[in-house]
Amino acid sequence: MAGAAASIDLQLMRAAALLDDDPAAAGREAAKILAEYPGHAAATLLLATARRHCGEVSEATSAFAELAAARPDSALLQLELGRSHAAQGRPADARVAFERAVELEPNLAEAWRELSMLHAAQGETLACDVAYAHYTRLALPEQHLAEAANALANERHAAAEALLMRRLSDAPNDVAAMRLLAEVVAEREDYVEAERLLGECLRLAPGYANARHDLAKTLHSQQKAAPMLPLLERLLAHQPQDLHLRSMQASAYGILGHNERALEIIARLIEQFPGDERVWLSYGHQLRVAGRQPEAIAAYRKCAALKPEFGEAWFSLANLKTFRFTAEDVAAMREQLTRSDIPNGPRLQFEFALGKAFEDAGEYAGSFAHYARGNALRRAAILYDLSNSTRIVERSVNQYTAEFFAARAGAGATAPDPIFIVGLPRAGSTLLEQVLASHSQVEGTRELPDIPGFALELGILETRAKPATYPLAVARFTPAELTALGERYLAQVRPHRVQGRPYFIDKMPSNLLHVGLIHLILPNARIVDARRSPLGCCFANFKQHFQAGNWFSYSLQDLGRYYRDYVRLMAHFDAVLPGRVHRVYYEDIVADLEGEVRRLLEYCGLPFEDGCLRFHENRRLVQTASSEQVRRPIYADSVDQWRHFEPWLGELKEALGDVVEQYAARPRRST
Repeated sequence: MAGAAASIDLQLMRAAALLDDDPAAAGREAAKILAEYPGHAAATLLLATARRHCGEVSEATSAFAELAAARPDSALLQLELGRSHAAQGRPADARVAFERAVELEPNLAEAWRELSMLHAAQGETLACDVAYAHYTRLALPEQHLAEAANALANERHAAAEALLMRRLSDAPNDVAAMRLLAEVVAEREDYVEAERLLGECLRLAPGYANARHDLAKTLHSQQKAAPMLPLLERLLAHQPQDLHLRSMQASAYGILGHNERALEIIARLIEQFPGDERVWLSYGHQLRVAGRQPEAIAAYRKCAALKPEFGEAWFSLANLKTFRFTAEDVAAMREQLTRSDIPNGPRLQFEFALGKAFEDAGEYAGSFAHYARGNALRRAAILYDLSNSTRIVERSVNQYTAEFFAARAGAGATAPDPIFIVGLPRAGSTLLEQVLASHSQVEGTRELPDIPGFALELGILETRAKPATYPLAVARFTPAELTALGERYLAQVRPHRVQGRPYFIDKMPSNLLHVGLIHLILPNARIVDARRSPLGCCFANFKQHFQAGNWFSYSLQDLGRYYRDYVRLMAHFDAVLPGRVHRVYYEDIVADLEGEVRRLLEYCGLPFEDGCLRFHENRRLVQTASSEQVRRPIYADSVDQWRHFEPWLGELKEALGDVVEQYAARPRRST
């Protein structure tokens, strides 16, 4: 008898092994066992499961119901019965079975997952997320992803990606692998692919909170606040007191210009978490944007007092630009740099802050040394190849000819609403934005990520495995598709237009790479090139630590080459689209504010308004590094600041080449 039982068990094991790849064969094997041993419970269960896999759900449901009636205390049978009811389109019966399964066996992970999917189908989001949280807690640890996770933790991104791609080729619905792969591709700023992967995670597992959180983070990296908010609201419904989620929510409201709402959220967080330095940091950021500088300084100082080794607090003070460190501040920062346990992230923040402190004190050699060390640390931490940008410029010059544009005349969304300000950062773009936003018909928004997002979708990223297809992909667009993309841009940016004025500003500097695309999809948009002298602009970028993007700014050689590419590309558009781009030189607007403002407004089709000359009186929210400077009347101090550092700029001059002389020789406008 024991031998017969062992033989049946062996037959069942062999049949069960066929279930995933060949359920029909598994069913036939189970039927053979039942022919010899009628009523065998395990064989009946296997046969019913095989039938469900084969789509014979009615027969499967009858079998599961019969088995469940015979064994009412079996959670596994209730799980399978629920799956069969769900396959038949009977959600109410499925819910009864799944709920009975978790009642009988609260640790049955698969039952919680099925229950989560059922709640999702019924639109019961909170119940869906609660059930999936149970599943996540109970599911087996993701040991099969340990090697890939370790590779990612050690910044071996290519190895991690290869391991995860291999896993997904074997198990395409492995949402944990998808989520980890999204993290890998986000590290190289392929946010389009990261969003796709995380979206697929949530399609397969609507209650997967970790994937929803990662999607919110990915959107935040791109400053896409509008789609962030519903994700955060759903996460907060399950975790209403989560500090990180509420901080992200405040940041999203801030990005959209709802600063009072952001401050309200952070003020409540400060009441609840008065000892958390990151809350005080966020509070300082929002106060700064609102122009409440004394309060912002107090918040940053509180942050530094709570955690003196938190470099970002000190850099945030330096980033106020008009702030001056005390001798005690300098001593405190230098002391932190003597510590061996300070990671490179905070360390470089201290270096940039000390560079600013030494510069303000007139100690230029020491200042440059700190700036150089900060930049070197940052450059070593990022994956960036300037030649990719150079190739984008080359492809743009080759593709965007006068004939190319003429062949597509009449395409694109006709709205004249956007005013794009392009160029390198620290070239006076915030000043121009503030001037224009002081006009009654123009709304200042922020550096909007939407045009760079389109470029990502069109294949701007370049890797060894995947050559870039941008802007070549633009050539395939029909006029209708170009128009649709322009309309999509206008729809996406609408949440940022809170004042409802006829025109708005998109001040994303990197849009300089996308002038051709902008012209094609928004032919009536204005494009303003904010330009500053090569040495002044490049060194101003070298002094600035950007939280994300602008990867060319951490090397004097990269800066010089990027500036040259920029000049070449703008010269090309001047040639093939004469008059399309209006250029404003920073030095000219400092020398003749009214004349340059009048010319700028004329280009934008706007009547002159005196308020544009009193831009410093405008109390609008300003979210860039120049937020304090544009709240002061125009001043000439910064025009030649780079000259204090000229002894150390040989590498930059060499990389810039003849553009320095060309800039100096440019024709001046008559005042």
